Amino acid sequence: MTITDTGGGSTGNEATAARAAAPDSGGGGNGFFNRELDHYPPTGKRYGYLAIVVAATIVLYYLYYVVGTTTTLFLPYFHMSFAYFIGLLVVSNAIGAFSALLGGIADRIGRANMAIVGVLVVGLLQLFGMAYAKTSLEFAIAYCFIGFFEGIILVVTPALIRDFSPQMGRGAAMGFWALGPIMGSLIASLVATRTVNHLHPWQDQYTISGIVCLVVFVVSFVFLKDLGPKLRDQLMVSMRDRALVEARARGIDVETATAHPFRTMLKWDLVTSSLAISLFLLLYYASVSVLVIYWAVVFNKTTSDANGIDTWYWAFTALMLIVAGVVSDKVRVRKPFMVVGAVGMIITTFVFIQMANHSDTGYYSLVLVCIFLGFFIGVAYAPWMAAYTEEVEARNPALTATGLSVWGWLLRIVVAASFLVMPHIITTSSPIVDNNYYAQQLQAIKAAQPHVASSGHTVQPAPQAVIDQLNATGALPMQTLAAILAKQPTTYAATLAAVTALPPAMQKQALALQAFQPLATTVQNGGSVTAAQVASVAAAGSPQLAVLLQKETVIVPAQKAAPKEWKTWWWICLGSQVIFLGLIFTMRGRWSPRKAREDDEEREALVARELAAIRAAGT
Repeated sequence: MTITDTGGGSTGNEATAARAAAPDSGGGGNGFFNRELDHYPPTGKRYGYLAIVVAATIVLYYLYYVVGTTTTLFLPYFHMSFAYFIGLLVVSNAIGAFSALLGGIADRIGRANMAIVGVLVVGLLQLFGMAYAKTSLEFAIAYCFIGFFEGIILVVTPALIRDFSPQMGRGAAMGFWALGPIMGSLIASLVATRTVNHLHPWQDQYTISGIVCLVVFVVSFVFLKDLGPKLRDQLMVSMRDRALVEARARGIDVETATAHPFRTMLKWDLVTSSLAISLFLLLYYASVSVLVIYWAVVFNKTTSDANGIDTWYWAFTALMLIVAGVVSDKVRVRKPFMVVGAVGMIITTFVFIQMANHSDTGYYSLVLVCIFLGFFIGVAYAPWMAAYTEEVEARNPALTATGLSVWGWLLRIVVAASFLVMPHIITTSSPIVDNNYYAQQLQAIKAAQPHVASSGHTVQPAPQAVIDQLNATGALPMQTLAAILAKQPTTYAATLAAVTALPPAMQKQALALQAFQPLATTVQNGGSVTAAQVASVAAAGSPQLAVLLQKETVIVPAQKAAPKEWKTWWWICLGSQVIFLGLIFTMRGRWSPRKAREDDEEREALVARELAAIRAAGT
């Protein structure tokens, strides 16, 4: 990982001042739990600490977001309704909101140990709680405990990133930190895409992520350090400030510097800025939690394909977080990037909303719009994170974790509120998700319809993918239809011959399919069927198809209404992006790169004067 330090290394005079204040550089406390560094670490060690924090953040969110990749699998396993699942997201995020406030105590007790303990606990909960849950209640309790620790780590890890990165490299550093949620989503989607069809128990996704988390815990436990309070309580704009920071450290009263934390940080600019990014990320948080369901419900995508689409989303978000962070460091402004990201997101979200009207949209068309969504999220988010930490430092650098806890609290409150509202807007997902097994069977039959010949008509042979989809349902009626289509009967006579060649059990299913198909088509076209008609399908030889017909009367109306409901939610997300765009103007920071460079020059002159005064006092 490379995080650029604008401002270069120390000059000879600065190094002399640093040695006067600090005989060595980068030393730490003794013992695993006494992790405080008495002196600012050299570049190599600093990058190492930053890399560990980024790795821990990525793994935490990989673990936390596995839920979003497996919803279509564990909901039917636990007989958990979509409404129950959304309620679980509300509770978990609400718990995380208030645990984020606890993260503010990192200003007094340090950050590293809090992060390390958090990584250990969530790893154990994932490995032994989520993966071995036997009931929906056990699953929910484990997930809520993970949400508690996630709220703390949400605050502590960016505080560590801020401590080890001066402002001139803050955009890149926060871009790497923001890789945590994004790369966590990417890894969860990528692992699910590659393994969910091979490692059939959905619990394996939790076992894999839990093991990875514990490995990162071991690395963090052995190597991660923390700046001592007198060092982290100061503002550091560039690496040129290192000597001054260490020289000042001797005179800092930590108790005074960290007094009245929330009174200091609950200020208008910090609150509006936190609210702005929370609203901007509404679409992102819906994406990591329910986007797999959205692809399945509206576009009839499999769990594997849905996660494949999401993989592109997260990959481009991750790329642009780094690019935007580095470039914003180079030009020394943040707000123009936020504006570009916000405008791009508004336009792309509008296109995304319109696609809900076209359920036959292809895989790569969905991928393309997700690429643009990821692109513009990254452009806005990394510069915002850098700008926010700079706003906090402008208030009081000794209370960085407290300032970040204000952001974490508001973020989780907004997300929890959004999930509280969502089920009242998207009411159709419950009947579809709760009957996902039957929805897959109906989709398989619908895909096979154009390849079934009727009297006097010729059809094209069914593609192998259609036959595989029928067999994948595991239901005898679908397997019967697959066996008929495998004979490539392009005419009605050939279809009858294929039916005649079936085993007796399948011949009964074929006769029932003849009774089922016109009734199913009636339901698909908006009509209704009677109980007697459903019973006639069972009497024809297939109770399974009778149940499927009954389920279709619930699923099909929900599928027809689903796009409109989802569009309503995405419109709310678009409106939130517009609010973010307006609130950017309440934030501190320059718009002009020229003005920002002038500020840096004034700052460097001030540092030079103060260092000269320190040298004069020491002679």
